Amino acid sequence: MPTGGNIVMLSYGRSSGGVLFDPSLPVEEVQATIHSGVLLYGRSFGLFGRSANAGIALPYAWGEMDGLLAGEYQRISRSGLGDLRGQLTVNVLGGPALTPREFASHRPTTILGLSLAVAAPSGQYDPAKLINIGSNRWSFKPEVGCSKTKGRWYLELYGGVWVFGTNTDFFGGSVREQDPIGAFQAHVSYTFRPRLWLAGDATFYTGGRTTVDGEARADLQRNSRLGVTLALPVGRRSAFKVAWATGITTRTGADFDSLGVAFQTVWYGRP
Repeated sequence: MPTGGNIVMLSYGRSSGGVLFDPSLPVEEVQATIHSGVLLYGRSFGLFGRSANAGIALPYAWGEMDGLLAGEYQRISRSGLGDLRGQLTVNVLGGPALTPREFASHRPTTILGLSLAVAAPSGQYDPAKLINIGSNRWSFKPEVGCSKTKGRWYLELYGGVWVFGTNTDFFGGSVREQDPIGAFQAHVSYTFRPRLWLAGDATFYTGGRTTVDGEARADLQRNSRLGVTLALPVGRRSAFKVAWATGITTRTGADFDSLGVAFQTVWYGRP
């Protein structure tokens, strides 16, 4: 983006499907439906002569989960604020800081960028419950991304790792730790005209084995997902996006089909 840009996005997502737990736990046949809304604000600026942006997102989630606990049917529901997230991104190659006028005539071919995402333990959390919306810990994700433009085609590759703090007040007063999770993404998009594009998306993530009170759990994640995203321009400064994704392989965790919609608007000048 050009410098001095402001972004506001409001999104809604619905995910449903099975949830796979540690096989040693007496939990079976778990199904869940999760709804989420996110309000995001971001701003673009120059950082040491490079294009950069920072954003903050406030999520709210609600949903239901049911399954067998020790052979007995159980059903729970949750609703509340999720963990507040922030992210700083800066381009280090092929992304100079440009004004809107300069940006209009700029034709990048290859861009390399770095980012750092942070999730704060601000979401709804109750240590008396096993399933919570908030995580009660800090999380950090450094990431590197590369994009390549060829005519109307656009290729993006990302690689990062989630690093988690310790939850010292886990279910029943336990201490829960989690190994890092490596996450990799690929996106191929085609631009029909400015701001009207269609993308195919793939992601793979692995790691995240947990330890509770020093006892390792058999919950290593090694999951992959595929999806598509469509962006539709609305007027000169806004866009409407629709995204769909499904699980391809799921070792543990959520095996969800997800549908999301978002509306974003951009303006330049003061926030």
